Amino acid sequence: MQIAKWGNSLAVRLPARMVQELGLKAGDEIEITAADAGLFQIHRRRDPEEILAKLREFRGLMPEGYRFDRDEANAR
Repeated sequence: MQIAKWGNSLAVRLPARMVQELGLKAGDEIEITAADAGLFQIHRRRDPEEILAKLREFRGLMPEGYRFDRDEANAR
């Protein structure tokens, strides 16, 4: 990847394979964070509707009649 000047900022052009793996499209927002020395991670920033849709996928995954026991969950 090459870094280029874009106005007063710098830009990185992402290879098509990386774009496909991350499921990116033009206009998407990403977060780039420094991992270790010389390494970074790219995360696609999801919009609220996308996050809610993912959460809705979990509805009904607990067995019918399941009851959460806070004491049991926190037992040491």
